Amino acid sequence: MRNIAIFASGSGSNAENIIRYFKNHPDVRVDSVWSNKKEAFVLQRSKDLGIESRYFTREEFMVPDRMIRELQSRNIDLIVLAGFLWLVPPEFVDAFTIINIHPALLPGYGGKGMYGSFVHESVVNNKDKESGITIHLVNREYDKGDHLLQVKCPVLPDDTPDTLAARIHELEYQFFPRAIEDFLNRNH
Repeated sequence: MRNIAIFASGSGSNAENIIRYFKNHPDVRVDSVWSNKKEAFVLQRSKDLGIESRYFTREEFMVPDRMIRELQSRNIDLIVLAGFLWLVPPEFVDAFTIINIHPALLPGYGGKGMYGSFVHESVVNNKDKESGITIHLVNREYDKGDHLLQVKCPVLPDDTPDTLAARIHELEYQFFPRAIEDFLNRNH
């Protein structure tokens, strides 16, 4: 059995989708959900789905020895960032394989401050013809890890950041869990 820990900062719709995808999987399970925001709805979502959740502070994350030991004691094989907004400290990158999803076609619209609606506003304002998602490994820089999967969608002439975001979310829900599963199957 391979164990996943999900790190999330927000409402947790991607985390819930991943939890549901692996709920009865014979080889993979979501062990726990971790959030850097005490009031993040992802904590309630995971609790409702029977998955242990935990809040952590910036200090715990930036001096991560205890967190790393706890994750290792849980036999975590993969950390999945699902709407997690902090740069991951090098200690985590060295200790675990980490996958992230980004709501744009990297390398465009990546880096510090480029998340959520900021990405979609930039894509629409620049009148790009396409956008999409990038699922990638995490390294020591924002959005610079090796790409595992990119999926494109058109940016329509009448798109707003919200309408584009809705299409991007559908791509995330459709492809993120399968990309995680494919990665684990290739790297078992």
